[in-house]
Amino acid sequence: MNWRRLWAVVIKELRQLRRDHITLAMIVGIPIMQLILFGYAINLNLRHLPTAIADQSLTSGSRQLVMDMLATGVIEPVASAQSPQQLMEMLRRGEISVGVVIPQDFERRLATGEEVVQVLVDGSDTVVQSAAVQLAQMPLTYTPAEPRASSVPLPQARISVVSFYNPQRVSAINIVPGLIGIILTMTMVMFTSVAIVRERERGNMELLIATPVSRAELMLGKVLPYGIIGLIQTSLILLLGMLLFQVPIRGSVLDVYWSAMLLILANLSLGLLISTRAQSQFQAMQMTFFVFLPSILLSGFMFPFDGMPAPAQWLAEVLPLTHFLRLIRGIMLRGADFSDLWPEWLALVVFILVMMTLAIVRFRKTLD
Repeated sequence: MNWRRLWAVVIKELRQLRRDHITLAMIVGIPIMQLILFGYAINLNLRHLPTAIADQSLTSGSRQLVMDMLATGVIEPVASAQSPQQLMEMLRRGEISVGVVIPQDFERRLATGEEVVQVLVDGSDTVVQSAAVQLAQMPLTYTPAEPRASSVPLPQARISVVSFYNPQRVSAINIVPGLIGIILTMTMVMFTSVAIVRERERGNMELLIATPVSRAELMLGKVLPYGIIGLIQTSLILLLGMLLFQVPIRGSVLDVYWSAMLLILANLSLGLLISTRAQSQFQAMQMTFFVFLPSILLSGFMFPFDGMPAPAQWLAEVLPLTHFLRLIRGIMLRGADFSDLWPEWLALVVFILVMMTLAIVRFRKTLD
């Protein structure tokens, strides 16, 4: 073996790697991104779940119980209600994850050791459901009106947890709707990220530009076929989810497809933007990895959104998958409709407009 020739090849490869900024960014960026996401943003110990409280007793004892619940850090009040029906409606709309019902005869129930409080939980997220169970384990004591030597513990008095939408805690019911978003994100971004690059590598781009087709029409024509493919994928996942795992669709099927179409367009526009920056198909696929990783980890698919610190939640709000998961789980599992989830629809529309505009502008700058 000629060590001199071997060393020359090594030097050549290192110089070529130094010029490949995308690969260099992956070498350094991916370990840093994974370390930060797994070590800082991912937290399975849920705290500060958005909660509404219906205190129908309004006594010192009920107020003390609420303070004890808040001291656990599991819940954080964001609204109040007058009745359990209002709490269930808030759960359906996705405004809260937990509802606490304190009945009017709270003091009597506490004294006699009955069920004193109901905790209503959005069971469409099994992790949230498990976190809310901690509230049922709180110790309850009764201090009578007449002073005694000490408080009388009442181990038989209890807090009950009522889970809606997935009381059996079947993980597939929570996972399958989210898989629609994961699969659409992986396929749509990857397909379109290589679309423009492939034409450039084959030498077809100049021919396409020379035709009467405008650049906006060219880019839209590139994404629309993949939109149809995305709807076919959505139908396949829905069908298999119902047949194999009995995943329900409690809301409108039309709303499900509208939501899927918005995610498809969001991912296609993002893929087009990537394709205008990449110089090769391999480089385009490398760049899509920087979209996949945070989307899967921060969107709420694998790890609970409420357990993430505020900076991670701000980043997640930029990702289209985050808003789609709220839409699809709200429609399929809770029976929510457009009026309940319109902020998530609006966020996806804004993302599509911004990404498509940037892609068209970038496309002109690249090819002029």
